[in-house]
Amino acid sequence: MSLLHFAVLLPFLYTVFVPLFFKKVPRIHTGWFVLAVPLLLFVCFASYFPIRSGAAPVIHSVPWIPSLGIRFDLHLDGLSMMFALIISGIGFLVILYSIYYMSKEREALHHFYIYLLVFMGAMLGIVLSDNLIVLYVFWEATSVSSFLLIAYWYQRKRSRYGAQKALLITVTGGFAMLLGFLMLGSAAGTFSIRELIGMRDAIAADSLFIPAMLLVLLGAFTKSAQFPFHIWLPDAMEAPTPISSYLHSATMVKAGVYLVARMTPIFGGTMSWFWIITVVGIVTLFWGAFMAIRQFDLKALLAYSTISQLGLIMSLFGIGSLSLHTNYEAQAALFSGAILAAVFHLFNHSIFKGSLFMVVGILDHETGTRDIRKLGGLLSLMPVSFTLTVIGGLSMAGLPPFSGFLSKEMFFTGVLTAYRHIDQWVVLLPIVAWLASVFTFVYCLVFVFKTFTGTYRPERLDKKPHEAPVGMLLSPIVLATLVLVFFFFPNLLSYTLLEPAMRSVLPNLLEPGEVFEVSIKAWHGFNAELFMTAGIVVVGTLLYKTYKKWSEIYYNLPRKFDFSHLYDQGLSGAERLSARMTSSYMNGSLHSYLSYIFTFLIIVVGGSFVLQQALAIDLATNAAIELYEYVLAASIAASAGFVLFVNSRLTSIIAVGAVGYLVSLLFVIFRAPDLALTQLVVETITTALFLLCFYFLPKLKTERVRIRVKISNLLISVGVGTIFTLIGISAQSTNPFKPISSFFLNSYELSGARNMVNAILVDFRAFDTMLESVVLFLAGIGVYTLIHLRKSRRDKR
Repeated sequence: MSLLHFAVLLPFLYTVFVPLFFKKVPRIHTGWFVLAVPLLLFVCFASYFPIRSGAAPVIHSVPWIPSLGIRFDLHLDGLSMMFALIISGIGFLVILYSIYYMSKEREALHHFYIYLLVFMGAMLGIVLSDNLIVLYVFWEATSVSSFLLIAYWYQRKRSRYGAQKALLITVTGGFAMLLGFLMLGSAAGTFSIRELIGMRDAIAADSLFIPAMLLVLLGAFTKSAQFPFHIWLPDAMEAPTPISSYLHSATMVKAGVYLVARMTPIFGGTMSWFWIITVVGIVTLFWGAFMAIRQFDLKALLAYSTISQLGLIMSLFGIGSLSLHTNYEAQAALFSGAILAAVFHLFNHSIFKGSLFMVVGILDHETGTRDIRKLGGLLSLMPVSFTLTVIGGLSMAGLPPFSGFLSKEMFFTGVLTAYRHIDQWVVLLPIVAWLASVFTFVYCLVFVFKTFTGTYRPERLDKKPHEAPVGMLLSPIVLATLVLVFFFFPNLLSYTLLEPAMRSVLPNLLEPGEVFEVSIKAWHGFNAELFMTAGIVVVGTLLYKTYKKWSEIYYNLPRKFDFSHLYDQGLSGAERLSARMTSSYMNGSLHSYLSYIFTFLIIVVGGSFVLQQALAIDLATNAAIELYEYVLAASIAASAGFVLFVNSRLTSIIAVGAVGYLVSLLFVIFRAPDLALTQLVVETITTALFLLCFYFLPKLKTERVRIRVKISNLLISVGVGTIFTLIGISAQSTNPFKPISSFFLNSYELSGARNMVNAILVDFRAFDTMLESVVLFLAGIGVYTLIHLRKSRRDKR
């Protein structure tokens, strides 16, 4: 197993030791024990960091289910390297932050860190997997672990609601994505992403290309909270703030973005891919920014800002995919700039949004509230937190001297490039992008100034505010410092992180040995992008100052068209419908349940006989039936039929026993005396037990049964009997395989047993016989326990 495989599995393996540390060393915060995992992972991936321009990706393969074409293949290229460093690096800072945020006296920290480690390992599995099925397994593992993390404070109704909502939406998208993966595998004959990229032209000609693309995008959009699937992300903010900082700003929500980037070499170059991703992304960008302004909860504001920023990144990947389109070969270099902007802003968003979430956690931890209406005037009390908020907030707003300004300018360049080279409705892209950026600027001002400036109102706060301890400030300080460093030295990342990631998204544009030219700088002269930024500042400031005059627009939005409201209505409607359907057939009647089972059996098995033409009746090889055998069979049938028409339990038991004794005679006739003896013993014991039990039951009461019920019973019983008779005859008449009886004829040589039946039971089926004995033993223990408990209750009375 390679180092990459060990890196992916390390978080899962480490979860075994977390509960032991939590219980054996209660005085030390469990986070210190867990902190070693992301640190080791970061060092591990940093050791591969020379994946520079022109270097081949690192590939390791381990067989898993080779018969189905599924291998545990991992590959590390520029794109997966960027994500792996974000997952491990920010994971380290989040766990360090959580040590001071999560109380070791009041919290079940072993649960918290187990869920977090599982999520970390699953995210690494997603970004490193080369096999689509393996990627899907890790994909759903992130959904399950994020469900557990969001519902960590399960005592709260909102936490349970948010976790359920996130799970239902993301898992539904995951199932759609799996179906798309299966279509890709069917079209190409492989699940390897590298091989699929090499077969792009053949896949594009397949009829499954468009359906597979739509299903894969559905999975990506649900995971990355794209419109209209964005509704789960704000409710997921009920998780502890370290979880929000990690899952919903830096890692999980970026899984969908990663999937789009990874699938671009396969689906990119088609106008369908461009239009769907770009339109969904730009609508998400606008709607998230527009809705963020109306939020009073700081985490909810950041949730909608995350939705908006993810839409921005998604739209850039859509625009950049046109560099693969044959109609835009001359402009390929221009469109590829959008991919560079996407990966750069993806990195920037991870660092400034992670810092902002941590600051919100500090505010909540030190003031007891996240409500903007209660905050204000904290500048002098929490100056370090204010500084961090300014750096992160203004970077998100796209202002210098912060790294967000650089990627935001590159975003404007991307939408303007699309406007200049594509006809139709693309003219709306820069307009909507600019409007969304105006709203982004407004909510960033709200976040910074409504929280820290204005009037200080201590009576509205649950705690007396003060600056957070150094340990809690350390992680956001590191992230904020990176925001500044990468503004002044952006090209530190150019050919070490950004160009390799860009090359992974657009591998078909380069000849062997070629690299993309990456040069990021803050000043490009007086161009359209700069004027758009200036307009954003002017208009955004005006809207911020006049917010009270135009904020009424939010209260005029129709509630019935709100997507969260539609989700709630749909879920409650589905629950009512399922309850009504269930109550229609789950009526508490054993007769009804047996009728359902036997009717289903008749339909499925009988239908299979007809559709598969499996009915085969060949009596040529059968032995002649003697007269006494006819008499014996008729006697068995008569005894069984007699049970149906008697009103006495004693008579019915005797009739059932007669059936058993007559069957034992059949065994004697067919020269199986041991089976006949076994049948006689079992039949005698069960008949005696039936008589003993039924002696204590009340007398049978004759009930009137409707003729319709009698007819249905007759039809079902005749149908089941006919089906099993046909199965027996067909099985006897068909010999598709060589019989195994010849093998068991050698039982003496193989096991030293002279009795073939005993050899089969004791030697060849030893485990089966042993497990049957265990089941009987457990059943006996259960019966004894129930009798003993009943007796002890009676004695207590």
